[in-house]
Amino acid sequence: MGNSGGTAVARATVEELREFAAGAGFGRARGGDAGGGGEAAELGDGWAVLHFADQPAGGAAALSRRTGAPVITVAYLDSDVGLIEAATFAGGHWKALLNRDTAQEYGIPLDRFPVQSALEGALDWTAAAGLTADPAGIRAALTGSEAFAEDVADRLLTALGLDLA
Repeated sequence: MGNSGGTAVARATVEELREFAAGAGFGRARGGDAGGGGEAAELGDGWAVLHFADQPAGGAAALSRRTGAPVITVAYLDSDVGLIEAATFAGGHWKALLNRDTAQEYGIPLDRFPVQSALEGALDWTAAAGLTADPAGIRAALTGSEAFAEDVADRLLTALGLDLA
């Protein structure tokens, strides 16, 4: 069985991200304390990543309001599918679906996650975040497939301009 938790990426320190995630209702994950998520790491350039067990509805928007910066979350369905939710402090938001073929096998309606809308939202999000996007890389991640949704999510985050190294 794979990962059924998720990942949040925000412009914040690890400590801030943990605190903000706990306040926004994100659940505890492996390696974490009660509330506020689990394993976390600094990504550089003021960004951090946090792994969590579950996220509340509207979690990215709630976390963005708390951080005052753009946030992107990925919720995983048994490592097979990734559900992207991204938000900016100014109220912009977008959602996407990773591993679309597998998602269809799960019965997830693909029409709720149009690729072009996600691409446009992702480009707006990167501009608000002050990042340099790779539009072809974003589209490839939004339409591509891997054995693990986490691998597709890493490709997407890299294409959004985040340094995961």
